Amino acid sequence: MKELISTKDVAELLSVNEKMIYALITDKGLPATKVTGKWLFPRHLVEQWIENNTQNYPESRSTLPPYHGLLIIAGSNDLLLDKTISLFNSLYPEHVAVFGNIGSMGGLKALRNNLCHMASSHLLQENENDYNFQFASIEFENMPAIHNFCRREQGLLVQKGNPKNLKEIADLAQPGIHVANRPLGTGTRLLFDRELKKAGIDIEKLDGYGNEISKHLDVGIEVLTGKADVAPCIRPVASLLGLDFIPLRWERYDLLIQKERFFDKGVQLFLSLLHEKKFHDAAKQFEGYDTSISGKMVFPHENQKNANS
Repeated sequence: MKELISTKDVAELLSVNEKMIYALITDKGLPATKVTGKWLFPRHLVEQWIENNTQNYPESRSTLPPYHGLLIIAGSNDLLLDKTISLFNSLYPEHVAVFGNIGSMGGLKALRNNLCHMASSHLLQENENDYNFQFASIEFENMPAIHNFCRREQGLLVQKGNPKNLKEIADLAQPGIHVANRPLGTGTRLLFDRELKKAGIDIEKLDGYGNEISKHLDVGIEVLTGKADVAPCIRPVASLLGLDFIPLRWERYDLLIQKERFFDKGVQLFLSLLHEKKFHDAAKQFEGYDTSISGKMVFPHENQKNANS
């Protein structure tokens, strides 16, 4: 079992009063669990929470080496991205594309620290009208180029036939509901937590909330095999596994690229692939993808009313 620490330990770690810890649990999503009536905190999740809330990073002194055929993509996991990487590798055998599944926030941090050429991300902003720009403006001194990879439908996976008769987020408060979850730092977790808060659901009473699964497909398997009744996920997984799906919203799933690496050959080949028929045909193999703006550069639209819903 991962190390659990007390309220006092967390207060000392953050250099705050113990009473402040309870406010951070409620207001800022500090990871915590109640066992035998007292709060306990998984140390690794607290450390990850601190990292995810860090805003001012020192400048990285390292850079990616000159491009020699290895294209590194890191960030949010996606079925169509996996297929596109395989397509890239088959079409351009003199290049190799690889992917690091570290969540949207992890992808932005990897890009900022020059560990990858592109970051995949779908982080919903506070205004719920846009994606990624607000988070990128915190991570980067100079805004990276942002190109859309696709739009995806986010929601809740439920078992075929929806035996628990779940219709919306609020229904997860019913007794006997077991969930599977995505890790902190993923765009899906960010959306799920926001929707739970809107519905007034106490995550401490949500059975399985701490069961974090790293990939969308693996979350689907949890539901398919009956280990979970419901889980936040994308519709393409429901389409692939024959599960039912409760929609929440369409989201924009983007690729972020540092401008000094934008014209690397592998980056340009990958972006050009998003305009090809083979890419669009791959998306059509699933329900829940929209490739109408794939490959296009996107810009903030703060004043545009909910263009992504």
